[in-house]
Amino acid sequence: MRRDVAARAPRPPPAAEQARALRVLDLLDAALPEARIALRFGSDHELLVSVILSAQCTDARVNLVTPALFARYPEPAAYARAEPEALWPFIQSCGLYRNKARSIVAAMRAIEERHGGKVPREREALEELPGVGRKTAGVVLIHLGAGQHFPVDTHVGRVSRRLGFTRELDPGKVERRLMTLLPPERWNRGHQLLVWHGRRWCAARAPDCGGCPVAALCPRRGVERVRATAPTRGAAPSSRRRRARRPSRP
Repeated sequence: MRRDVAARAPRPPPAAEQARALRVLDLLDAALPEARIALRFGSDHELLVSVILSAQCTDARVNLVTPALFARYPEPAAYARAEPEALWPFIQSCGLYRNKARSIVAAMRAIEERHGGKVPREREALEELPGVGRKTAGVVLIHLGAGQHFPVDTHVGRVSRRLGFTRELDPGKVERRLMTLLPPERWNRGHQLLVWHGRRWCAARAPDCGGCPVAALCPRRGVERVRATAPTRGAAPSSRRRRARRPSRP
């Protein structure tokens, strides 16, 4: 017997949880008025390229390589005519550069062939581009001004769990939870605030709970475990480390 699809829909969070989540965003917004995307771009396709390059790479590093890349490939058609190997010298320092070059060239060819050289502003069409997953599509759509989205990267996922917004590890499930917890008009800004919070205070290995503007509202799930396993500064070397061999006597 088929289950009713509606029965599997997530339950709306209690009003108190929603109110706390909104208060967290309000406090972060007051503490981080400068929070915005750090990637530098001047067009829709430059935004897409920058977001693809930012996977497992810092925005600062991406910003170092993109000026020369954008000058060499000023429009989607220029990428579409290129071979992925031609991009390697520009993006090698970003990591995973071979895969990223393939994705960029393939995405730009699809944009030229299917979308008249314009980056699509619909999620479904954007996610059909090679190398563009749900998170990348969400980030691009936010900064194209195309609707309300809540993409989940490593920072958003980590911060959401520590704040007690969710216990989920899967980014898709975290995203769905945040979208039920917060009203749509707070999604875009909420994404950016949680990213910045994760970079500034709620780091993976050494969260700065003492300086955190939302510490009073945070249950700090998993934080004590992180601190317990993190190496202490100035600590003596572990006794398990292999001792250096003494030179054998002649």
